[in-house]
Amino acid sequence: MALRAAPVPSLVVLTERQELILRRVVETHQETAQPVGSKTLANDPAIDFGPSTIRNELAALEEFGLLAHPHTSAGRIPTDAGRRFYVDRLLPQGQRAEIELPIVKSEVDQAMRVTSATLAQVTNLLAIVSAPPLEAATVRHVEVLTLQPHVAMVVVITSTGSVAKRLISFEQSIDSGLITWAAEYLNERLSGHELGARTVAARLGDVSLGASERGFLEALLPVFDDLRSDSEVMLYVEGAGRLLGGDRLDNLSEINELLSALERRVALLGVLRVALGERDVLVRIGSENELPALQSLALVGAGYGPRAQKLGTVSVIGPLQMDYGAVIATVREAAWQLSRYIEDVDAA
Repeated sequence: MALRAAPVPSLVVLTERQELILRRVVETHQETAQPVGSKTLANDPAIDFGPSTIRNELAALEEFGLLAHPHTSAGRIPTDAGRRFYVDRLLPQGQRAEIELPIVKSEVDQAMRVTSATLAQVTNLLAIVSAPPLEAATVRHVEVLTLQPHVAMVVVITSTGSVAKRLISFEQSIDSGLITWAAEYLNERLSGHELGARTVAARLGDVSLGASERGFLEALLPVFDDLRSDSEVMLYVEGAGRLLGGDRLDNLSEINELLSALERRVALLGVLRVALGERDVLVRIGSENELPALQSLALVGAGYGPRAQKLGTVSVIGPLQMDYGAVIATVREAAWQLSRYIEDVDAA
C-alpha cells in the first residue's frame, strides 16, 4: 500500500532545490513505480549537486510529509501530499493533449460512449463519462405516432440528447385526430420545460380537457418515468481491464473495492459530480477521495457542457503514480471537445 500523509499546510515553502528534487522524485516514480534513491537522483542530468546534499534535501522533504520511506527501502516515494504539491505548484502550465474525439455526427449518447473509449485508449486508464443529470434536461420534442390501429408509440427527445420511447396498446382503434392533437399539445405544454415529475404533472394538469384526451395523455406519461429511471445510472465506463491488469493495483481488496464502486454507480456518480463545480480540472489524490474504493487511486475529472452550464463529467481513474500532466491535459481537452459537440447539438 502507498504511504500517505496529511495534506501539506498551505504555508509550507520549499527552496528551488527542494522543488527540483521533489519534482524529479514524483516524475521518476511515475515512470518506474519504484522508490527513488539518492543515487538515482545523483545520476539525473537535471540535478547538478552531490549525493550528500540530495540526501539532506530528501530528509527535509520527508519531514514536510511530502516523501515517505516504503517499508525498509532506502528510496523514497511521494506521499499523497507530495503529489498534491507537485500538481498544484510544480506541474508545467499550459500543457496540451493530442486527442481527437470522433463524434462529429454521433448521437449524444454515442458521443459520450466514444469519449470514454477514446480516453481509456489514450491514457491506458479507467475512463468514465457521466450523462447529464435529470435536472439538467428539458423536453426538446415529443412525437406521437400510430404503429397499428390499436398501438401508439410516443417518443421524447431531451435537450441533452436522451431519447425514450414507449409502445402503448389500447382496446379500441386510436382516433388519428387524437394522435395529432396529443403531439401538438405535448410539444406546446412541455417543450423547453424540465423533466421532473412535478413539472410534467403541473404542465399537463388542464382541467378543461375532456375524458378521452385526459385518458390518452395518462397512457403516454410512463415514457417520462423511463427517462427519469435511465438518467439515474448513466455512466459510460471503459478501460477497467487496463487498470486491473498489469499489477497496477496493490492487492485484491483494492480491486474488490473498485469493482464494488463501479457497481454502486449512484455513489460513484456523486463523487464525479464534484467536478461540476470546478472552473478547471479536478484532481483528487489517494486519501483526498472520500469514497474508500478510490483512496488508493487518483481521480482526474472535468465538467462538460455549454459555456454557462456543466451537464456531466469526463473523468479518469488510475494509480497514484499516473502521469498527472498528461492525464490532466487529456481530460481537459476531451471535456472541451465534448462541450463543443453539445453546443453544436443545442444549436441545431
